[in-house]
Amino acid sequence: MKAIMVVGTTSHAGKSLIVTAICRILSRRGWRVAPFKGQNMALNAYVTSSGGEIGHAQAVQAWAAGVVPSVEMNPILLKPQGDMTSQVILKGRAVGRVGAADYYEQFFEPGWQAIEESLHRLGEEYDLLICEGAGSPAEINLKHRDLTNMRVAKYLNAPTILVVDIDRGGAFAHVIGTLELLDPEERALIRGVVINKFRGQRSLLQSGIDWLEQRTGIPVVGVIPWLDQAFPAEDSLSLFDRHNSSPTGDLNIAVVRLPRISNFTDFDPLEAEPSVSLKYVSPKQSLGYPDAVIIPGSKTTIADLIVLHKTGMAEEIQNYVAAGGTVLGICGGFQMLGKILADPEGIEGQEGRYKGLGLLPVKTVIAGQKIARQRLVSSNFPQEGLPVTGYEIHQGRTRMMEEVTEVTHALFDDPNLGMVDDSKSVWGTYLHGIFDNGPWRRAWLNRLRQQRGLKSLPTGVANYREQRELSLDNLASTIEPHLDLAPFLPEQS
Repeated sequence: MKAIMVVGTTSHAGKSLIVTAICRILSRRGWRVAPFKGQNMALNAYVTSSGGEIGHAQAVQAWAAGVVPSVEMNPILLKPQGDMTSQVILKGRAVGRVGAADYYEQFFEPGWQAIEESLHRLGEEYDLLICEGAGSPAEINLKHRDLTNMRVAKYLNAPTILVVDIDRGGAFAHVIGTLELLDPEERALIRGVVINKFRGQRSLLQSGIDWLEQRTGIPVVGVIPWLDQAFPAEDSLSLFDRHNSSPTGDLNIAVVRLPRISNFTDFDPLEAEPSVSLKYVSPKQSLGYPDAVIIPGSKTTIADLIVLHKTGMAEEIQNYVAAGGTVLGICGGFQMLGKILADPEGIEGQEGRYKGLGLLPVKTVIAGQKIARQRLVSSNFPQEGLPVTGYEIHQGRTRMMEEVTEVTHALFDDPNLGMVDDSKSVWGTYLHGIFDNGPWRRAWLNRLRQQRGLKSLPTGVANYREQRELSLDNLASTIEPHLDLAPFLPEQS
């Protein structure tokens, strides 16, 4: 198997972005490449065509490579649930919940087997694998059980790029310290250093580069300039790097930044809308008076619902709707909009019945079997007959309450996938990726614009994937002149 490994001196050094760029650069050069991350801890997930979950960043990397995302590209996905526990997704399927102390005892061997099997399957199909590490490869207390950094590099004998974030400061110390803590055979695989997030003139950095190369004997193969793209989103850390989009936009939309927010990649298409100013609001902050409020997905819906009640955000959302505001809940946010959430088996760790926001006449019961699948449906609202694609990831089953007096309408031709109340103020759906659908997104935004007396936007627009393709091309075109991949590439047959 031919591969390039990308590891970082720290978390958030830019590994995902570099892998994404390499996938697009090499794909444009005619290589058939695929991304790979043995183990990922993230709450942004994507559902493949086979119904398996992988990290959303690996899906973006697959799209960058021009290939279809598959579970082999991320055989282990850990989804944190709080209280030092995570749900374990093995080759796309949820196999249990485990505490940090017990994870490696229970899942190290099956995890490495899944990694080996996935690598071999990908190796048979692709010319070159672009593999991403996680965190740092030099955590000495974890190295003996690290499934995704230098263990993978050694298994593949892969030439490895070490990425360092210079914007944080201490970049040279990070590189030297990381190399010092690697075993000799691991260090021998590091064939180049990439200095990422550099602001300023390259000439001012040259003396440091010369020293580093002389000190380590390893070339600096790239100095990547600071990029404003928060892309691809890997985990909730990247939320803190995001600034409000289009501060001069006609519409102001607030997304509640839940403590265990998941799949906030749902809102990338809204951030790309010039007419929208999108901001993330902590439950401890005031909502203000936006044109719409979105309650996003959550890995532990009940725990986040409790936070909304304790902070007063729940009451603020209820008052906002009573005053005529528009609220949209997606997945966990949809469940919170109902009257009751019940977890009789304690699957989320919060056994019992809990009071929802009471804005939709539904009850949700958390069930053991997870639903994960792609969907293609037809819309009823805000415009009839629009084709809408997306994916479901949820363990709750949501049903109408008995003796319902409120009038609601199914959002799609599958009534289980979402609803809107009679006033068109409260919207709820299980469909992730709903805003990727350009005509549906514009139709929904136009309802908000009409309430403000603004002219409607054209709805005959492309889906977000076309904008994403342009972003991927721009990313690759920006990075390619600053990155020398020649030392890492095998000869093409």
